[in-house]
Amino acid sequence: MKQGLRYWGVRAGVVLGLAAVSPVTLAHNPVAQCEYVNDHTIRCQGGYSDGSLAPGVTMDVISYEEEILIPGELDADSKIVFEKPDGEFYILFDAGPGHVFEIDYTGIAP
Repeated sequence: MKQGLRYWGVRAGVVLGLAAVSPVTLAHNPVAQCEYVNDHTIRCQGGYSDGSLAPGVTMDVISYEEEILIPGELDADSKIVFEKPDGEFYILFDAGPGHVFEIDYTGIAP
């Protein structure tokens, strides 16, 4: 009986150990921040919650009617600068399925 319990205890330990290093555990979330450079220009930076950058990742400016106003891509420093469009809009940082982050124009720091 004790050997059976020991077997299951070791097996549970192995499973928990593998779970601790699984890709799900190591996942990182997209993050982005935008601010006004001046009254007409906005600068955004995107990346991941683990601090890694996201050069080349799509960051589009989109109207509330779902029209892409300014197609964009993060530069080597994970930044993008663009002229503020007229009307209501949001910025979509899209690094693929499950890695999307939106910033509404009302949430941009002055």
